[in-house]
Amino acid sequence: MKNRREPTDQELVTTDGTLALVNLSAQIDGLAAPVRGADSTAPLVIAQQAVLVDLLTMRGHLLGRVADYEQAAQLSEQMVGNAPDDSAALLARARTRATLHRFAEAMADLDAAGRAGAEQAALDAERASILQAVGCHPEAHALLRSAAPHQSDFTKLSALAVLQAERRETAEAEHLFDEARTAHRGVSPFPLAQLDFRHGVMWLRQGDLPTARSWFDAARRRVPGYAPATGRLAEVDLLLGDPEAAAARLRPLTETSDDPEYPAHLALALRAAGRHQEARPWRDRAAERYEELVARHPEAYADHAADFWLMVGGDVDRGLQLALRTLVMRQTSRSYALVRRAREAGRGLAHGASGTGHPATSM
Repeated sequence: MKNRREPTDQELVTTDGTLALVNLSAQIDGLAAPVRGADSTAPLVIAQQAVLVDLLTMRGHLLGRVADYEQAAQLSEQMVGNAPDDSAALLARARTRATLHRFAEAMADLDAAGRAGAEQAALDAERASILQAVGCHPEAHALLRSAAPHQSDFTKLSALAVLQAERRETAEAEHLFDEARTAHRGVSPFPLAQLDFRHGVMWLRQGDLPTARSWFDAARRRVPGYAPATGRLAEVDLLLGDPEAAAARLRPLTETSDDPEYPAHLALALRAAGRHQEARPWRDRAAERYEELVARHPEAYADHAADFWLMVGGDVDRGLQLALRTLVMRQTSRSYALVRRAREAGRGLAHGASGTGHPATSM
């Protein structure tokens, strides 16, 4: 495609990614330390807690730590419990609920935050993110346009780029990704790494593996510990027929992340390499963890667990059960596609088929 662009050698200068992760954890530890005698309803305390919620969510994404998402959610619940009419507390809880895909509850918090005096631009941006997640792209686009005059160039261009990528408006998205990168003015490596990661996801969905790999590589160069970028690089390795390289990338993630996606994909890679006995404990570890997370956060993990049971878990009935559960919660194109996959897999087994499709395509 003539509009395709790859990272250049003229990289924007940011803080070293490894150092930035160390600093992020130090910030979290500093903010998490209890302040003796502090009034939990004081605006300054709530503001500090809201920052802590966002930092925990950021680290959860970068390092693949579900525990950070859960800690952020617990803290935001405490904030609203202490100050139920505070707009900052309600916004913080809306973000954590959205992170765990509790979208209806997140929208209710945004409505409450609006009544409590939250700025309309902030509400529009948060609502747009939720609408985008559930596939309401035109509505999300309208809200992003509404919020744009009140946001930095980088923020608004990044959000629009990702939205257009999800709408498969690739040429427009490519232009917006480029503009967003140029508009970046900070020294933190995290926003650029996230942007490059989403750029790679767009090209992976288009089936352009070399370009996808280049952007995932760029994200990981920016932040070497960036778990989603490393996981996607492993996916590309598998799709290109190199399961040993995929396994080598995934193994360290199973030590630093508590997300079952990585042991599940390691099991896939090991199976593809013919190392079935070695794959079994990773498959079992992923199965146990998925069941834990589906019990606690079904909205966020039922679809991923369904993928797992259909791909490497070896239980099509459980996969279909979870796919149908996901469809009840969210009537999105992904939910319908997941149910179709599960039903096709069931029919394939009924007719003596041995597989459920390419094992790496939905990683």
